[in-house]
Amino acid sequence: MASESEQIVGLYERLALEWAGDRGRPGRFIEKDWLDRFTATIPAGGTILDLGCGFGKPMAAYLLTRGFKVCGVDSSPTMISMCRQEFPAGEWLVADMRALDLRRRFAGIMAWDSFFHLSFDDQRNMFPVFAALAAPGAPLLFTSGPRHGEAIGELRGEALYHASLDPEEYSDLLAANGFVVVDEKMEDPDCGGHSVWLTRRAATLD
Repeated sequence: MASESEQIVGLYERLALEWAGDRGRPGRFIEKDWLDRFTATIPAGGTILDLGCGFGKPMAAYLLTRGFKVCGVDSSPTMISMCRQEFPAGEWLVADMRALDLRRRFAGIMAWDSFFHLSFDDQRNMFPVFAALAAPGAPLLFTSGPRHGEAIGELRGEALYHASLDPEEYSDLLAANGFVVVDEKMEDPDCGGHSVWLTRRAATLD
């Protein structure tokens, strides 16, 4: 199903306004507890890299209200345009996370509900990218699936690709790239069934 993964960029751009409308509906902020844990060790005013930021709500918006700086990256020009209009204090970039080379390090990195749209090999190849972008001690927060496999969801009637490696492989990839697992919870019932990884970059870099 790797070919379906290559359709994600075009799908989110084509349905950007519809997706933003769906995602922006009022409801319980189920990500808040994980975000609070993620930011607990980030210095006040630190810059957080949000990979797959979408239109900025609710996660980047929450970080900005907490006084953090946000650099949001998304492959959808429409989504980034929405971010620039509503959150001018943020830094918003149109880019594909798989080819990201910002030549700077961030106080925290998150890839929430975005990383799991990548194919198996693209996910494996992201861990050196995370390492290159993470400052010493920076937390990394991302969502995956609970087990190895591919799944096709649905967005406005169109196929929506997801993939996950085995949790043991994620642990190995994190360790090989200088991250330690702080916590992981598969299918967290308090977070809408998300499988969540909270990790941290080593305090000193090689």
